[in-house]
Amino acid sequence: MKIVRYGPQGLEKPGLLDGNGAIRSLWPMVSDITPEILSPEGLHALAAVNPEKLPLVPGTPRLGVPVSGMRQVVAVGLNYRAHAEEANMEIPRHPMVFSKAITSLSGPNDDIVLPRDSMNTDWEVELGVVIGRPAYQIGEADALDYVAGYCTVNDVSERVWQIERSGQFIIGKSAPGFAPVGPWLVTRDEITDPQALSLTLSVNDEIRQQSHTSDMIFPVAKLLSYITGCFRLLPGDIVLTGTPQGVGMGMKPPRYLRPGDRVATEVKGLGRQLQIVRGELAE
Repeated sequence: MKIVRYGPQGLEKPGLLDGNGAIRSLWPMVSDITPEILSPEGLHALAAVNPEKLPLVPGTPRLGVPVSGMRQVVAVGLNYRAHAEEANMEIPRHPMVFSKAITSLSGPNDDIVLPRDSMNTDWEVELGVVIGRPAYQIGEADALDYVAGYCTVNDVSERVWQIERSGQFIIGKSAPGFAPVGPWLVTRDEITDPQALSLTLSVNDEIRQQSHTSDMIFPVAKLLSYITGCFRLLPGDIVLTGTPQGVGMGMKPPRYLRPGDRVATEVKGLGRQLQIVRGELAE
């Protein structure tokens, strides 16, 4: 299944994509795509619904984050070999785990707003993994059983704030709109191998990132086992699994986002995002 939430920000309604890629409304049969819906029982119930019999949503409505009520955004740094090389950093012995603020979440096609005084805002295409049931100290062999689905994510990052300011990465990763998610959540049954997906990101139609999840240093199952060995993941939580080479910081000279830029982000089979970059956030 491909699960969507559509409508104005804060008023999104739940839906499914039909076989032609059109949005079919689940409302009011389902009030929203909540963490409870992502349980094995909840997804089983949704899978029994025939999208063709649901009301067709007219036009091209705004798409929101495909899951409401996310409680944690957990991210991983330097998880692609080629990206570690372009950053001139050693391959990590353990996953580099950090957080993004919940308030960084945004719809897949919402504008990226450059924070005031930002000059080094960067792009990062990533595979997002959404958790379907509580996960703590899970084994690698069973880790994918805890996944509800997968989605495309752009882990937008302000590099000066991330690297040069004292503190943790969360400072440079969490401005409003710095985590576009979607356009939809593809349930786990449709993705037989999360290490067999291509990733692409372009800026103004120029490809900047093009890679494959097989280049991950720590595959998805290993990441989930490691993370849950340290803390509990809850249904609806999203794990960003790292970005490949081709970020602006790694270019010579570095290149960063500017107002008017168009950023297209895609993980094959999980849908494409398109964001327009705007100037500083107004009060």
